[in-house]
Amino acid sequence: MDIQQKIFTEIRNRLKESYDVYDGFLPPEGTAYPFIYIGENMLIDTPLKNGTRGEVEQTVHVYSNDPRKRGTISTILTAVRNACGQTADSLGIICSSVSQQIRPDNTTNEPLLHGIIMASFRF
Repeated sequence: MDIQQKIFTEIRNRLKESYDVYDGFLPPEGTAYPFIYIGENMLIDTPLKNGTRGEVEQTVHVYSNDPRKRGTISTILTAVRNACGQTADSLGIICSSVSQQIRPDNTTNEPLLHGIIMASFRF
């Protein structure tokens, strides 16, 4: 299994212990909120004489349908950030940065909050 898939799988498994987690596709309409969607990732390799080093960028989305309870999405985003750090530790790599944003989302008939974590891992 390549490092990109290892990071994806490790984050997913850690978050599934406590939250509803989806990957591959957004969940079907009618899915209960809040939920986590493990989204895009990108692998950037740098070939070296004796191997490869590189970086993986993983995006994780969190959706909540109660904008008045912003603390709920903040708590889940903290769990995602923690899972990223634990994943790096368990794989012996470095989580070099994590950015977080929360923004309103009007892609459904009800107002949502959309949290986004972008984590970079160096190996």
